[in-house]
Amino acid sequence: MVVISPVRKQVINPIGARLVVTFPSAWMGWGAGYADIIKENKLFEAYYQELGLVPEGEFDQFMAAMREPLPATIRITGYKSHAKEILHCLKNKYFKEIQEVEIDGQKIEAPQPLSWYPDELAWHTNMSRKILRKSPLLEKFHQFLVSETESGNISRQEAVSMIPPLLMKIEPHHKILDMCAAPGSKTAQLIEMLHSDMDVPFPEGFVIANDVDNKRCYLLVHQAKRLNSPCIMVVNHDASCIPRLQIDTEDGQKGTLFYDRILCDVPCSGDGTMRKNIDVWKKWTTSNSLHLHGLQIRIAVRGVEQLAVGGRMVYSTCSLNPIEDEAVIATLLEKSEGALELADASVDLPGLKWMPGITKWKLMTKEGQWYKDWSEVPVNRHTQIRPTMFPPTDTEKLANMKLERCMRILPHHQNTGGFFVAVLVKKAPMPWNRRFPKLRKEQSSSSLPQPEDSPVGTPLPETPLEDGERDGGKEAGEDSPKEPEAGDQAKEPNVCGPPPNKKMKRHGFKEDPFVFLTEDDPVFPPIESFYDLSPDFPKINVLTRTHEGKKRHLYMVSKELRNVMLNNSERMKVINTGVKVWSRNSDGEEFGCAFRLAQEGIYTLFPYIRSRMITVSVEDIKILLTQENPYLSKLEEDAHQQAKKMGMGSIVLKYRPDKSNPDGPQCPIELCGWRGKTSIRAFVPRNERFHYLRMLGVEVFRDKQGQGPREEEKEVKEEVKEGETENGNKDVSPKQELRGENRGDEHLKGDEREGGGENLTST
Repeated sequence: MVVISPVRKQVINPIGARLVVTFPSAWMGWGAGYADIIKENKLFEAYYQELGLVPEGEFDQFMAAMREPLPATIRITGYKSHAKEILHCLKNKYFKEIQEVEIDGQKIEAPQPLSWYPDELAWHTNMSRKILRKSPLLEKFHQFLVSETESGNISRQEAVSMIPPLLMKIEPHHKILDMCAAPGSKTAQLIEMLHSDMDVPFPEGFVIANDVDNKRCYLLVHQAKRLNSPCIMVVNHDASCIPRLQIDTEDGQKGTLFYDRILCDVPCSGDGTMRKNIDVWKKWTTSNSLHLHGLQIRIAVRGVEQLAVGGRMVYSTCSLNPIEDEAVIATLLEKSEGALELADASVDLPGLKWMPGITKWKLMTKEGQWYKDWSEVPVNRHTQIRPTMFPPTDTEKLANMKLERCMRILPHHQNTGGFFVAVLVKKAPMPWNRRFPKLRKEQSSSSLPQPEDSPVGTPLPETPLEDGERDGGKEAGEDSPKEPEAGDQAKEPNVCGPPPNKKMKRHGFKEDPFVFLTEDDPVFPPIESFYDLSPDFPKINVLTRTHEGKKRHLYMVSKELRNVMLNNSERMKVINTGVKVWSRNSDGEEFGCAFRLAQEGIYTLFPYIRSRMITVSVEDIKILLTQENPYLSKLEEDAHQQAKKMGMGSIVLKYRPDKSNPDGPQCPIELCGWRGKTSIRAFVPRNERFHYLRMLGVEVFRDKQGQGPREEEKEVKEEVKEGETENGNKDVSPKQELRGENRGDEHLKGDEREGGGENLTST
């Protein structure tokens, strides 16, 4: 998460000037405030000066940048067409207006695009919250950022954190594993890349996002759910021993799932984050890296084991320390015996400034003792310091590793945090794997050809991992999970439930099961008839979260994720998956269908719906999104006539771009609604209403608490009040239908749940 620059103050003492930062107690994204922390750590300075990572003559600039607050960075998310609309709104409205603002006699510096991020979809600014509050215009900009962030269209994300997904070269058919995914900003990028073609509701690929911390998994769910994708699954495992998964192959056999792309963003000491995580200044020692090195290797080894031949794994840390960076990569390359190679990513992000990886480094203890190689380490230190922490001693082997292809981003080069990233390509099976993992046929020229000299099933020599680096006690050569033991819980068909207690300790919230419906489930006929679903609608991809009683919500996943879930219910702890497409509505039964459409899943469902659609204009959408329950007569004539011919119940409100009106949205919009007896309403969450209204050129903002509406807003307020007839005419579903969510959504904030009960203020 990116936090806007804090307020700074200078404290002068007899030694000299030191930069001290004070955080407010309720700082956005930080929780409780820090006490004053002096931004100084002599051990840190001595360590990095001696290593020589920073170019000669730049160390003072490096340290000065580390002491400066980190600029706020935002990334425009979502599908491409909507992203362009948001970018257009930012550039042509907010950024232009900001350039004219003066605070305390000084002009405000407008946000600037990150030069290396494609299509100007990432921006950074030095404006603090204090400055944002000093101008009504800037306050509107701040509200815009907050609102669009809540609706998933903008992400506050540190600039360097955006780099790894860009280097993975994601395509819509890729199977992707994010090993240490929370809080989920990189995961969101991966999902967006899968959905690069907005016309394909179910890409062939998917993202499995994992985190070891159960509570952080729900942060991950919150991030992922904003993108409304049927191709994301959140799981809760230790990444160093994440289980191998089985899938049904095209020939009807059982096979092992190998991933086309893996993101291995491992836990690290985080000294590259000192600009935003101020407490790192006082907590940093070299011991942090020594303690994490082994875990980082175990996670990375587990990653390359599950990578398909020809696939790419991106290893990254927010640490500058070679013990966590080049030492881990060198260990992987050495153990792989040529199965892995470092890819040259130097041309993948033009405009990004980075330093090549190093081939020589030393190790320092927290007491300041230096060691150049393993032979110098005393025996009593052998438990803390391991041979893999040093550079390889074989110069030829070291040269062949090409560690200079690693990328280290230094804070003072482009005003960012510190970061390390390396791209690994798997050329052959790992030497300790016994069977050859096939990569599915690639659909892009960027993918590597299959090696022909390694026949499927050919045993390879077993190479033991040294010093306890074997993952999770599981045999590294295991290619398929073991069959359930006698006495394990019997697996029900079409159910991905919690794993048996024998096999996995459970922590955190107990999740409801994921129950897939059969094609002949009685819930389908009324839905198919009411919405006139096309024959190719994939009913077997629909699931619910309960075994018994009425189904409250229906969700959808892609067929590939369904394959994974049904074959691995005893191996995985699934936290959340699927996008909600229908919700039960008790009023709907009398109109022929007990399920209304859910806005979250409308882009997934829309290609299969052939009725219950009303084509609306820009003016119609403005009415529907600013009035809670307007009469049908408020719509323009075309939409009014369509609505009059339609029976009561759930509907789709469809907008298509008008090329003759360049000022209108140039992307399609689908909204869920309800056709009542005499009125109509949009079932759109509050923040999405804000988003769509801004796309239509309507400026929307919230009144501050305790303040009444301004004069120019009264007309809109009156219109909203006039339309609020929900309780009087039963035109729409009861309010409780908007409040309730199943267990899978309980951990989200209330304003993420569907239902637009709040009146909007617009000008």
